[in-house]
Amino acid sequence: MVYVQNKNRSPLMPCSNVIARLLLKDKKAKVIRKCPFTIRMQYEIQQPKIQPLTLGIDTGSSVIGSAIVSKSKLVYRSEVTIRNDITKKMEQRRMYRRTRRSRKTRYRKCRFLNRKNSIKQGRIPPTIRSKIESHLREIKFVQSILPITKIILEGGSFDPHALKNPEVLKNPSLYQKGLQYGFYNVKAYVLSRDTYKCQYCKGRSKDTRLHCHHIIFKRNGGSDTPENLITLCELCHESLHRGEITLKVKGIKKQLVHATQMNVIVSQLFKRIACEETFGFITKIHREALGLDKSHSNDAITIASHGNKVEINDLKILYKKCISKGDYQQTNGIRSEKKIPTGKIHGFRKFDKVKYEKKEYFIKGRMSSGYAILMDIHGNKQVLKPIPKFSKMKRIISRNQCIMCY
Repeated sequence: MVYVQNKNRSPLMPCSNVIARLLLKDKKAKVIRKCPFTIRMQYEIQQPKIQPLTLGIDTGSSVIGSAIVSKSKLVYRSEVTIRNDITKKMEQRRMYRRTRRSRKTRYRKCRFLNRKNSIKQGRIPPTIRSKIESHLREIKFVQSILPITKIILEGGSFDPHALKNPEVLKNPSLYQKGLQYGFYNVKAYVLSRDTYKCQYCKGRSKDTRLHCHHIIFKRNGGSDTPENLITLCELCHESLHRGEITLKVKGIKKQLVHATQMNVIVSQLFKRIACEETFGFITKIHREALGLDKSHSNDAITIASHGNKVEINDLKILYKKCISKGDYQQTNGIRSEKKIPTGKIHGFRKFDKVKYEKKEYFIKGRMSSGYAILMDIHGNKQVLKPIPKFSKMKRIISRNQCIMCY
């Protein structure tokens, strides 16, 4: 299947491979994209025939599923892996800025409380904003290759309180008055739970200064919930961080993060897109009736088809992975004396899609000596011998915000 654009770049109905080959041979069309294969007509088509096309989006905080159905026939499906490294990248950037401020500009005051972007009304955190833009980018991409007439999104809301403790749904009073009811904050609850006593020395240190300690550190993904907090006196707390003592209790990592993010993502998408809404339980019933396996693309097919039977015809899944536009780190070394080449090396950039020995790969790393490290769409390093050379590669698609392949 080949996707077609009119001369004015408006999308048309897709055509078969044979028709596309004849159009290219007669120079009535030209290739504008190789993945997915898309051609553009060299002349204007007046009043083209457009069939109703329904786009189904299986929203998610890690993977997006999308599919387009036309009269019970599948014409497009894909799975998009969203970025989940925004927080880590920002923490790394903050670390670099703090060390630079103390090293070179000690006179400069910290400016983390007067940033206009941090205090403006209606601000969306960078992680969620990136995920919302990934959904919008996928919809915009699909609308550029196919004339979409209707969009259906899988919505719904998640209740973190009920997901954490399902028993609250059986008892309305317990739902309204949880375990921390009557306490000012989590710390007050934890201190009361542990009877205001250090849980390691049991008060033998005679230290009355009590702290709340994260059993699993926050930098390791530890949660702020009471299950991951324990009361320690100041002496035991400092000894624990020095590595002199160890705790025998287990904590928990962050839970329900994706559920909380989905509540914001779905609400923002419905504000920005004119679409219809469906729910997960409806998708599950229709998918099981169609006999499809559980996957993001199959859920999208079910959403787009309203549960009706669909002809898939061995249409391959287009896998996509969102990446950053460029590399933040520009230099290396103790004094940033080594400049890192972020541009092209031998005509190639990182994440470029290349063809090497009749197979398609993505560039994971580059060497100025003329060699490269290749990977697949999922980031797995490909062990190739001899080491691939740039001179034996051919670039198919240059780096963009999203790498893709079938």
